[in-house]
Amino acid sequence: MTTGLSVQRLSFNYGAKQALQDVSFSVAPGQFCALLGPNGAGKSTLISLLTRLLVAPAGDIEIAGHNLRNAPRSAMAELGVVFQQSTLDLSLTVRQNLSYFAALHGLPRGEVPGRIDTALEQLGMRERIDEKARDLNGGHRRRTELARALLHDPKVLLLDEPTVGLDAAARQSITDHVHDLANQGLSVLWTTHLTDEVRDTDALLVLHQGQIIDAGQAGALRGDTPLPDWFLVRTVAPT
Repeated sequence: MTTGLSVQRLSFNYGAKQALQDVSFSVAPGQFCALLGPNGAGKSTLISLLTRLLVAPAGDIEIAGHNLRNAPRSAMAELGVVFQQSTLDLSLTVRQNLSYFAALHGLPRGEVPGRIDTALEQLGMRERIDEKARDLNGGHRRRTELARALLHDPKVLLLDEPTVGLDAAARQSITDHVHDLANQGLSVLWTTHLTDEVRDTDALLVLHQGQIIDAGQAGALRGDTPLPDWFLVRTVAPT
């Protein structure tokens, strides 16, 4: 099976504290994989390793067939990322934020306007292209970040708790859109601690105290496998 994202025997310590221990999993093209775990489970450390903000002393990460340690530029070129904390420049417009990102990725200048229009149109954001990021609400900022993450046509999309702080309607809209992207062939890794964002047909990884304690189809794990109390379905939207 072709693998969009592969993580093998990944471990990481902060001094004497072990954050991840022997973590292995893969996400195939066209697969939506939810990484579920409570605060402190190691999700943020894993995201930092996948995006090369941290470098693991042990284990391997491959993104669309490129080893992150041996070919970091090729690997990162195939990765789209939406971080938990907003990384938009609030003083720039939506267009300017996306144009700057396109330049960083070395996209051909003549293709950039069309790519921006297409990405924003798919997220219902085309009419806000000249609004400054600081004037957008939380849901529109998230959509802008998602459009930016897709601008260079990555094969793997990584989203770190992308719905934190959003209302129920915005959460549902973004969750649905990313599931649609997976259905179109993208490999998606979505980290969350809210199980109502995970569909029964999704792949699911359960991370606890730095280890994958369960993996499989979400519906099967919900129905058949004893899980920690924090795994119980939470449907309360953030205020």
